[in-house]
Amino acid sequence: MLYAPKGQAKPVCAPGEFRFAAIGLDHGHIYGMCNGLTEAGGELVCVYDPDPQKIEAFRRTYPGVKAARCEAEVLEDPALHLVASAPVPCDRGPLGLRAMAHGKDYFTDKPPLTSLEQLAAARRQVAETGRIFAVYYAERLHAEAAVYAGQLIRGGAIGRVVQVIGLGPHRLNAPSRPPWFWNPQYYGGILVDIGSHQVEQFLHYAGANDARVLHSKAGNYANPEHPEFEDFGDATLLADNGATFYFRVDWFTPRGLGAWGDGRTFLLGTDGYLELRKYLDVGRDAEGDHVYLVDHQGEHHLAVHGQVGFPYFGQLILDCLRRTENAMPQRHTFLAIELALKAQAQAVRVGFRVEG
Repeated sequence: MLYAPKGQAKPVCAPGEFRFAAIGLDHGHIYGMCNGLTEAGGELVCVYDPDPQKIEAFRRTYPGVKAARCEAEVLEDPALHLVASAPVPCDRGPLGLRAMAHGKDYFTDKPPLTSLEQLAAARRQVAETGRIFAVYYAERLHAEAAVYAGQLIRGGAIGRVVQVIGLGPHRLNAPSRPPWFWNPQYYGGILVDIGSHQVEQFLHYAGANDARVLHSKAGNYANPEHPEFEDFGDATLLADNGATFYFRVDWFTPRGLGAWGDGRTFLLGTDGYLELRKYLDVGRDAEGDHVYLVDHQGEHHLAVHGQVGFPYFGQLILDCLRRTENAMPQRHTFLAIELALKAQAQAVRVGFRVEG
């Protein structure tokens, strides 16, 4: 909830050239989103949330940002280019429709949508308005090891990617969670919520234009007091180019781990393989962004923390200003959540309530 990386300031635009606002502060990812945009030269102008306490905390982090009186005050401001948002997940898609209807580009936390009906509406709105619907798939966009892995793959370091394995464990921190966190009607289910991160990485690293879900599971092993909650999920996918994918997401990070989750990605290529240890190297280094590369020349450990940066945010700002599509293709953005939604819909139930 509080993951908000900071990088070096690398403005891609002049002061005041790209102005944006924040609406919806239910998830702490909004801080990482705003950090990335401001470091790339964006000007955070105003904020709105129905909860004054959330606004007060936000303005302590971003002094000088105006507190808007209502959502309409933000959406009707003609000087704003983009709305960044992290409300309750089921509200993110509808807010995007309203933002795009007011001529704003939209940047929302993952999961951006919680149903295929919301996805269809977002696709229609993008087509009708020509606006950008961008998503904060942070586990690739805001982790230097993940960014660097993409650069290595584009440079041919491991040849053609034939398989990706993604592990996305998270710490539950149950006492700090709001009521909506426990209800899949609000967050979409575990394969949608944190699984969409994993699917997006697969599509990107494998260079896939499409994929299908072969098998998926989701369930509750350790939280019977919240019977509808899902603390475990996994899925297997097959891309249109033949690459395969397995991912696992869960809420079982033990208290003894020095990070919120031991996120890892394994990438098998025809000429080598990569392992990404994103947030720490267990038992060895509390700093994250470790890349392990094995190729025909040997074994390589590449510690890239503070060396790569986060180019996505500058690319997104330039896409908004120039009406280009370089940060992330819109089709790719929507495909990642579409596949996560399909995996969730067809998931076999596991855990203490097993399907018969």
